[in-house]
Amino acid sequence: MLKKFTLQTNNRNQMIDVTEQVQAFIKEREIQDGAVLVYCPHTTAGITINENADPDVKRDMIRRFDEVYPWHHELDRHMEGNTAAHMKASTVGASQHVIVTDGRLLLGTWQGIYFCEFDGPRTRTFYVKIV
Repeated sequence: MLKKFTLQTNNRNQMIDVTEQVQAFIKEREIQDGAVLVYCPHTTAGITINENADPDVKRDMIRRFDEVYPWHHELDRHMEGNTAAHMKASTVGASQHVIVTDGRLLLGTWQGIYFCEFDGPRTRTFYVKIV
């Protein structure tokens, strides 16, 4: 079972909590046990799992990514000028696996699944595959 999700990002760098969308798909398909793969098919965006209680975590992560991978670097040669976005997406990764048990995502108390935009704003997609 595979589902395609579409979302609109509003900023160059943005972390969007998609946990509830993934959980709703599990409920819709009546999955009790197994796993899901959450996958991003873009080279300048990714998927991560991190804290979803304190919004400062997202702000701090984005700020630190910008410090490590500045948007403008004199040695970057990529024609589109978005090398930083490619670096951030590679660091975060394209996918995450999450265990499903008793019909629920097995996430820690403070964890959420995030779509990470690094070259927005854009219309983006991600996929959830039930395993």
